[in-house]
Amino acid sequence: MKSAEPSPVSIARANRQRLAREEGVRAMADVEKSAAAVRKNMERLRALREAKEAQEASALPAVTVIPKKKRKKAVAKMAANHA
Repeated sequence: MKSAEPSPVSIARANRQRLAREEGVRAMADVEKSAAAVRKNMERLRALREAKEAQEASALPAVTVIPKKKRKKAVAKMAANHA
């Protein structure tokens, strides 16, 4: 027959389990709080970087790249004449 009162071992086990659950909840809350702080900092840094890039892009004059003409034939003739 089981007694109505729990044994000291079962009381201790239940207490350890309760403490472990409470600690787990606190740990998860800490992890989520830390992750939220990291995301907030990343957003702040991204905004700063994008603002800096926009400022640098507007400060530079528009540079158009003009492709150079190919001169393979002239270079080949000059090489043949020097050889």
